[in-house]
Amino acid sequence: MSERKAFIKIDQDSCIGCGACISACPEEALKFNNEGKSELIIPYLCAGHGQCIDVCPVQAIQWNK
Repeated sequence: MSERKAFIKIDQDSCIGCGACISACPEEALKFNNEGKSELIIPYLCAGHGQCIDVCPVQAIQWNK
């Protein structure tokens, strides 16, 4: 079984750790990592809704092309 490519990517250098994306994700696919920044912890849960992209105040989340 091949692993599906994630819909989004998070720029860890730009992430400010505000948690807005984590709160916005209806699938609960995003969590804080050990550095206090958002990370797509469970890629297969991401359904590509895009709320995380919309709420990120620093545009640290982009569509993964």
